[in-house]
Amino acid sequence: MKRLITSIAISLTALASVAGNLVILHTNDTHSAIDPDDKGIGGIVRHKVLIDSVRASQPNVLLVDAGDAVQGTLYFTLYDGEVERRLMNELGYDIQILGNHEFDNGMERLAAQWRQLNAQRLSSNYDFRGTPLDSVFKPYAIKEYDGKKIGIIALNLNPEGMIAAHNTVGLRYLDAIKAANALAWYLRNVEHVDAVVAVSHIGYDKSTDNTPSDLEVAAATEDIDIIIGGHSHTLIDPDAPDAPAFRVPNAVGDTVLIAQTGSRGRELGEITLDLSTMQARSRLIPVDSRLDARADSSLEAIIAPYRNGIDTLKKTRIGNLSQDMPAGSDILLNWVADEMLAAARGMVHFDVDLSIVNKGGIRRGLPKGHVTKEEIMTMLPFDNHLVLLEIKGSDLINAFKVMKGRGGDGVSDGFDWRNIDPGRTYMLATIDYLANGGDYMEPLTYATQLYRSEGKLDEILMERIESRHGKSIKYNSAAPRM
Repeated sequence: MKRLITSIAISLTALASVAGNLVILHTNDTHSAIDPDDKGIGGIVRHKVLIDSVRASQPNVLLVDAGDAVQGTLYFTLYDGEVERRLMNELGYDIQILGNHEFDNGMERLAAQWRQLNAQRLSSNYDFRGTPLDSVFKPYAIKEYDGKKIGIIALNLNPEGMIAAHNTVGLRYLDAIKAANALAWYLRNVEHVDAVVAVSHIGYDKSTDNTPSDLEVAAATEDIDIIIGGHSHTLIDPDAPDAPAFRVPNAVGDTVLIAQTGSRGRELGEITLDLSTMQARSRLIPVDSRLDARADSSLEAIIAPYRNGIDTLKKTRIGNLSQDMPAGSDILLNWVADEMLAAARGMVHFDVDLSIVNKGGIRRGLPKGHVTKEEIMTMLPFDNHLVLLEIKGSDLINAFKVMKGRGGDGVSDGFDWRNIDPGRTYMLATIDYLANGGDYMEPLTYATQLYRSEGKLDEILMERIESRHGKSIKYNSAAPRM
């Protein structure tokens, strides 16, 4: 009997020492998508249903956001990040990192919102000393589950060429790969963590000259096990036959798991980490109407007062569109570029040769039928003004090289960008973000600015639509121009 009791005690001790799983739920690039999109997909209330369900069934859950939680709907335009901050606190995020759009309203306003977050705020390769964000962030976090320690770091992109310079004054960027390797080594060898997770907002595979990609970080590391990414809006679905590589070798041949959920909260990412073996697997969970029956009314109550202001703009019709202009389509890109050129020509007393606009500045499509203020404001959500530049042909050629290098942007009808005279001067209409070198358009910074509109681009476009007095917009230039 004594031997049996001893055997049972040993067995219980062995069972108690076996570690379970850590479930990491993650989001990225939700872009203020509080409500479901035009197709009824996504929505933060549905996210809470999934998160609550996982927490109810799993003892170890970590909720992470990889940046760009803001900018893209009127919730941010009208309320400055307050809605997103309140709701992410309600969802109980554990870790949050910065994207580039968190800086859109400047560091002072960013600091005011982020100091109120309940999550741990991480940034491993931004030096904020002497800025409004000084002391807001930590370089890493360590979480412990079933006796196993998990180290977490945060990697951000180089703001130069991506974030408006006046919104990052004093911020010092540190090389992402060097920071990743140094901190991961420290966490492994000094803090003795069992696994290292890098939460990043640098992009899956679209590296630039000054920012590496997740794939490049993975290839250069020895100590990172998982990368939870953002910025490139890459949908990494391990169950899809055409999924991007999500298990990649590191510098010593070990495997790094890379995960990302696309954008706008249409999917919730889930990584299950076996704490005994430190092996991980990932999947995407659809966020759709099947979850509505379990919606949390308390979350709806928080959203309701903010939604009232937005609904007014949704109901304000300003025109009519005779055909669909889907998000990311050439017809939409062409139409915006042509409208910019027409608006610019109406503002000055000299000829304007062309207009250009970046694809990233157009954030949604327009459906056939009534056009509302809300649709135009969310299509062009940034504080961009229309500017006219006097630019040398040689600099314009280099600008088109940048645009062509990323797959082409918007250019107005009738301009032959393949036959620019390098010795001639051109009159160019564009947005001030690009004129100031944003989206890596450094060649435009060598131009002379002749004019800047008082109104923002969305306001200019709404005025042009309203000036048609209800006459339907018919537009059929759908062929790519670059």
